[in-house]
Amino acid sequence: MKRILLSLLLTATFAAPAFSQMRDKPTNPCKDCNLKSPEMAPMDMMGDMMGMCIRNADKIGLTDAQKKKITPLHLEMQKKQIRFQADLKIAQLEMKEIMEPKDFDLDKAIAAANKTEKIKTAYHLEMLKTMKEVRSVFTDEQYKKLRALMPMHMGAGMPARMKHKH
Repeated sequence: MKRILLSLLLTATFAAPAFSQMRDKPTNPCKDCNLKSPEMAPMDMMGDMMGMCIRNADKIGLTDAQKKKITPLHLEMQKKQIRFQADLKIAQLEMKEIMEPKDFDLDKAIAAANKTEKIKTAYHLEMLKTMKEVRSVFTDEQYKKLRALMPMHMGAGMPARMKHKH
């Protein structure tokens, strides 16, 4: 009986610090992918790709002129991303407000859902345009080097570092 009690005491002693560390972690501890939600992963990855281009400019072999073309595009994309996240959050709050009553107005809820999807689609299209513009700056060889640095090839699914639970 004493052995069982001692083993439980030791288990609790060593497990408590681990659980307290888990409790103190933010809800999204991943600093690499910075995902807000799984549905937003592809759009966030577009921004990550552009940031990776700038961080690895020397490895890719970008010239100063290419860096000067990409940097303002990256800054503009970051601004759009901030606006998008704010607009999306507001639309989601509005939808939550509409759906609060037990007998909510279905037409208003559908309109709110459509508004949310319209915001997501507009942002995604903007990111695709920006990505196309950035890629046009690269030579074929530079693009190959960039792809080699990427954690995955586009369209192959999520990279291993993003397949974790937040």
